[in-house]
Amino acid sequence: MATDEKLIESIGDYKYGFNDPEVHVFKSRKGLDEDIVREISEMKGEPKWMLKFRLKALTHFRERPLPTWGPDLSTLDMENLFYYVKPIEKEEKSWDDIPDSIKNTFERLGIPEAEQKFLAGVGAQYESEMIYHSIHEQLAEQGVIFKSIENGLREHPELFREYFGTVIPFTDNKYAALNGAVWSG
Repeated sequence: MATDEKLIESIGDYKYGFNDPEVHVFKSRKGLDEDIVREISEMKGEPKWMLKFRLKALTHFRERPLPTWGPDLSTLDMENLFYYVKPIEKEEKSWDDIPDSIKNTFERLGIPEAEQKFLAGVGAQYESEMIYHSIHEQLAEQGVIFKSIENGLREHPELFREYFGTVIPFTDNKYAALNGAVWSG
């Protein structure tokens, strides 16, 4: 039995230990290289400065050693991962517009009920993309900006560029660099 199968079997009847059939309109090939990073940036319609940011982060990721803190990740095969999966064409404003196959996953997790309990804003991410978000009109009227990260970049580029990657810069560690190179959602 493969290692992944053993891991899944060990989860047993864990409440959230389920998976659903794969849903996507695009899925990158496995592995991580400059072409994948460029593909992600192009698919998102990002400005050139963001592509440069991603490529610098990728270089940093390649150059940094594995962290010595935390678990041993030396057996993690980074080339056997998909770094970008786009489940639907565009982010939806109405939960009713989300495909049933994706809604079922969130319903199994109890997410729609949480929104119904008057949360100020909710975003639903599936795979690599934000598929849905909403914010109470009162907060929007007060100037609160609640967007997917991609919409934030497109609609508020000055704010985004000023603050993106400042809490944990991609130079902090190998996996912060990985996030800087392939962030999504």
